[in-house]
Amino acid sequence: MNAVKIAYKPFGMLLGAGGGALAGAAFQRVWKATGHEEDAPEATDQDRAWREVLLAAALQGAIFAAVKAAVDRGGATTVHRLTGTWPS
Repeated sequence: MNAVKIAYKPFGMLLGAGGGALAGAAFQRVWKATGHEEDAPEATDQDRAWREVLLAAALQGAIFAAVKAAVDRGGATTVHRLTGTWPS
């Protein structure tokens, strides 16, 4: 493993944490904008229907996956531009 890949690990972890926070905020905004209550339902929320729980989970998963991919790709691209090495 070369030095760029080793140095990228902590950078990637910070990007991941920031991306998670960004994805959570994006999901909350999308959930509210679609006319739902302020908080998305938990899987164990007895007062929520299966449909609503599964919709929230699917939407949250899609948003988290898209934000993670964008953050990871952006970080890798930035490292490649700065160092000339792709941090895979």
